[in-house]
Amino acid sequence: MAYLLQPLPQLSTLLDSRRSYKKSTIPRAVAVSSTSTNGEHLLRRVSGLCETGNLHESFRVIEEFDREEKSSSDAFLLLREALGLLLQASGRRKDIHLGRKIHQLVSESARLSNDDVLCTRVITMYSMCGYPDDSRSAFDALRKKNLFQWNAVISSYSRNELYHNVLEMFVKMITDSDLLPDNFTFPCVVKACAGVSEVQVGLAVHGLVVKTRLVEDVFVSNALVSFYGTHGFVYDALRLFEITPERNLVSWNSMIRVFSDNGLLEECFLLLGEMMEEDDDGTFMPDVATLATVLPVCGREREIRVGKGVHGLAMKLSLDKEVVVTNALMDMYSKCGCINDAQVIFKLNNNKNVVSWNTMIGGFSAVGDIHKTFDLLRQMLAGDEYLRADEVTILNAVPVCLDELVLPSLKELHCYSLKQEFVHNNELVANAFVASYAKCGLLSYAHRVFCSIRSKTVNSWNALIGGYSQSSDPRPSLDAYFQMKSSGLLPDVFTVCSLLSACSQIKSLRLGKEVHGFIIRKRLERDSFVYISLLSLYIHCGELSTAHVLFDAMEDKTLVSWNTMVNGYLQNGFPEGALSLFRQMVLYGVQPCEISMMSVFGACSLLPSLHLGREAHSYALKRLLMDNAFIACSVIDMYAKNGSVMESFRVFNGLKERSVASWNAMVMGCGIHGLAKEAIQLFEEMQRTGHCPDELTFLGVLTACNHSGLIHEGLRYLNQMKHSFGMNPSLKHYACVIDMLGRVGMLDEALKIVTEEMSEEPDVGIWNSLLSSCRIHQNLEMGEKIAAKLFVLEPGRTENYVLLSNLYAGSGKWDEVRKVRQRMKEMSLRKDAGCSWIELNGKVFSFVAGESSSDGFEEIKSRWSLLEREIGKMGYRPDTSSVQHELSEEEKIEQLRGHSEKLAITYGLIRTSEGTTLRVYKNLRICVDCHNAAKLISKAMEREIVVRDNKRFHHFKNGLCSCGDYW
Repeated sequence: MAYLLQPLPQLSTLLDSRRSYKKSTIPRAVAVSSTSTNGEHLLRRVSGLCETGNLHESFRVIEEFDREEKSSSDAFLLLREALGLLLQASGRRKDIHLGRKIHQLVSESARLSNDDVLCTRVITMYSMCGYPDDSRSAFDALRKKNLFQWNAVISSYSRNELYHNVLEMFVKMITDSDLLPDNFTFPCVVKACAGVSEVQVGLAVHGLVVKTRLVEDVFVSNALVSFYGTHGFVYDALRLFEITPERNLVSWNSMIRVFSDNGLLEECFLLLGEMMEEDDDGTFMPDVATLATVLPVCGREREIRVGKGVHGLAMKLSLDKEVVVTNALMDMYSKCGCINDAQVIFKLNNNKNVVSWNTMIGGFSAVGDIHKTFDLLRQMLAGDEYLRADEVTILNAVPVCLDELVLPSLKELHCYSLKQEFVHNNELVANAFVASYAKCGLLSYAHRVFCSIRSKTVNSWNALIGGYSQSSDPRPSLDAYFQMKSSGLLPDVFTVCSLLSACSQIKSLRLGKEVHGFIIRKRLERDSFVYISLLSLYIHCGELSTAHVLFDAMEDKTLVSWNTMVNGYLQNGFPEGALSLFRQMVLYGVQPCEISMMSVFGACSLLPSLHLGREAHSYALKRLLMDNAFIACSVIDMYAKNGSVMESFRVFNGLKERSVASWNAMVMGCGIHGLAKEAIQLFEEMQRTGHCPDELTFLGVLTACNHSGLIHEGLRYLNQMKHSFGMNPSLKHYACVIDMLGRVGMLDEALKIVTEEMSEEPDVGIWNSLLSSCRIHQNLEMGEKIAAKLFVLEPGRTENYVLLSNLYAGSGKWDEVRKVRQRMKEMSLRKDAGCSWIELNGKVFSFVAGESSSDGFEEIKSRWSLLEREIGKMGYRPDTSSVQHELSEEEKIEQLRGHSEKLAITYGLIRTSEGTTLRVYKNLRICVDCHNAAKLISKAMEREIVVRDNKRFHHFKNGLCSCGDYW
């Protein structure tokens, strides 16, 4: 755009030589003589018909008058006045067909076609109808052009947002004519500079404004304030605003918009208050434009309290029924998460326009409510013919289509868009469909729409690559990337973020590093989104140390970057690292959000650490985060996984609103604790309150039935899931049922489900569960067959060999045991040692089976001897069936004494006061002997002991276990 600056010094010189200029004038229509009865009647009739919208009747009246009164001189003046009124009305009504007829009538008359007023109004009419090219044609047809006509054509381009054309005409005006811009020209030109982001041209135009001594003109000043605000120069805008001698309401609104657009909420409302304080005569009372300016910033900043205050002000000023204000209110409430309030306003709005419908559709789409989005869209399409869906409607509705369940709705929307030619004429619409089809898994449809785009831009490729990267199979995004490069287009920030996401999903570190190299070469690493994507790549590929190096090098660590790293440690199985990084984050003064806290609760669940979990819960309460449904679910889950299901119930019962997710968290909590009765009661109550169970709900109920041995109930719920709710059970659901049947010895029934009922191929977990059941019930024949399958599926998994070895040991086949162990030795496979840990006073103490190097081992050994004698009096006898080694009975008993859970429980008894509940966590399944011992210890020591093994929770109290000896 440098060419635009060249004529500006020429204009400046012209101004210096002519320190003042006389504005061109348009001859005014002379008053009609009082004796001209026909003329007065014509003007009254045309004016009345225009006001009521009967424009074509008005044109008929003018044509009739033109034929009858053609020769009269007064008639010409009256006809010109009437045609001017009708041209204005045609523009306001956007009646281009009538406008063209009037233009033709004017062109056919020598006197009318040379009239400056009518010619100017013809240009303006085309502009108002949205036909700037016709405005230009009408302008070019003029033999002599005055300033008003130049301003009219410049305004035409400006009104239709053709800002390059505005600047082109401005340059043409100051080079091809001796006319000087006025206070009507400059606002259009300044607006154009803002529209095409031509800061240097805008600054040069500001210099010309100063030369023409129009800087104090309120209209020019307002345009300059908006220009500086658009480009983020808030201080310059404020300085201009403050030196404007006579401000109008538009001035105040312009400055308020500058603050609003730049996210300065406090300054926005301080200025609004200042404006109202200066209002002595009602001149500066907030109007529709003011409210429509301040409400968006409330939505962007999610300041619902302030937004409601503005709503109250609108009601006080009786502006709350204005359609522009109601639309802004709906948008604000939607963005603040108050979609129900937005819906109430929408329903009460009796003057809905396309923007109203689009705003509400966009609100429902943003919260993922597919049903309400399309219900509203169908209502809109079935309603007023003047309120047809436009491109914005489509762009608002498409993002809600994210999976294959909504494909019919997406196709319906696509079909409508094709009929309206939105897809072919609007790149944004086409790109939206490309992305949505890809996200829904219809990659062929996405590619077809993409191929139909005539001129593919980087954004078009981004839509395809981004859609592929978010699909279940992101690999095609990499192919599309190479095709994009072959087409001569270079990737931008969005492209590389999508590529990094794809590499993360398929865990392709090699390709990810190639993209990282490209980012470094193109210096894109400073973009925060790119940086976060890089962190995610290395985290997902298990390169946590590399991610941490990148994170440490990050100059401006955002909340998102902290959350990414905290969650990264969690994903890679380092909950201690996640909590340590979270503490650093708080020390750095970064305020945790809901996502941060969910990671913290997840870490407390994995450690596990009830002490830290309670601290985190207290922090969430202080920060008023417990109203968030995801946080509440995380807390319920954390307490359940830390063995305190009663605290889970307290949190659940204290919820103001229960979502399906919160019900699921509580049902699953009961499930892992074997509280089948409570889980089933929750399941039934959930449905009574109108919540429909989903796959996770059924998983929780089946888990509870499994851990409690409720075979009949478990099979009934599986059947109910399939036939009453139309859900396809996943491998996890079947794993519960197969484990449940296998535990009670129904191995043939379990195998039948695997081979005949399941639609998916059984995974390793299911076969492993069956092998474990074969070991329990000594079904050697079936166990050997299943072990053979497992060795093919996962030859390097230690657990498979251990289970087969234990199966042989239980059957007394020690030769086979030695063969399996020799095979493990050759494959460098080692059985995981039993490890237990206990949290005491915020510190975790761990114990490994058979190791005597633990702190206080001699004290533990001494205390266990006393405990063993005490519980021996109550009937305890070591159960050596758990020891799968060729040892003497005494050696087996000695080995049992070194089991990690016994060491942890004994240490807890030594280090805690009487009555304290002990919470022990173990990496393997608790053995029969330790289970028997724990029951008797709980009675002898009058303690509650909670043990979480790798299968479930055991609550030992008064000599009993919550599992009912079924585990």
